[in-house]
Amino acid sequence: MSGCHCDDTATNLSRAQDAARRRVLWTVLTINTALFVGEFTAGWWADSSALQADSLDALGDAGIYALSLAVVGGSLRQRNGAAVLKGLLQGAFGLLVLAEVVRRVVAGAEPLAPLMAAVAAIALLANLACFMLLMRHRGDDLNMRSVWLCSRNDVASNAGVILAAGAVALTGSVWPDAVVGALVALLFLHTSWQVLREAWPGWRHAVVHDLGKVKP
Repeated sequence: MSGCHCDDTATNLSRAQDAARRRVLWTVLTINTALFVGEFTAGWWADSSALQADSLDALGDAGIYALSLAVVGGSLRQRNGAAVLKGLLQGAFGLLVLAEVVRRVVAGAEPLAPLMAAVAAIALLANLACFMLLMRHRGDDLNMRSVWLCSRNDVASNAGVILAAGAVALTGSVWPDAVVGALVALLFLHTSWQVLREAWPGWRHAVVHDLGKVKP
């Protein structure tokens, strides 16, 4: 049936889906940028490794969401390439957080538990909102799945900081803060490996496929 306009319907549906993804990504990008500024400042003031680790996670996520926005509606190669870069960024942030945890333990930092808990609770509410917004798109493609994984990490990280604040208040020790900071770093590294394991083969296959189409 030549007059069914099936191609037009599919194109319009695809555009509508891309527009919905962009709206969600812009929303979570804005939230995470604000969280980074607030958490980093509070983490510096409270002398908290866990809180600053969480702020760096928010910064990394803001960059990841911006990268995801750039490739919405792009080719499979572009989306897999963006996912590879996001995996590498998560790994870099994990190593950076581990280095910061070691530095604070050696320097003998004394975290301010009440401020840690208050800021982490605010961040938890914000990241739960991001998590719910991204959940409906987690199965769209690897690009959206990778940002949903980042949001899941945020929720776990915020909960960890709240637990660390309680443990610091009860024990008067820096170690609960350091342990949670290290666990957040390991979570980054695990997500990095998980995303790269899925994205790297697809990106390489797409590159080889594109090169094969280039005529000498």
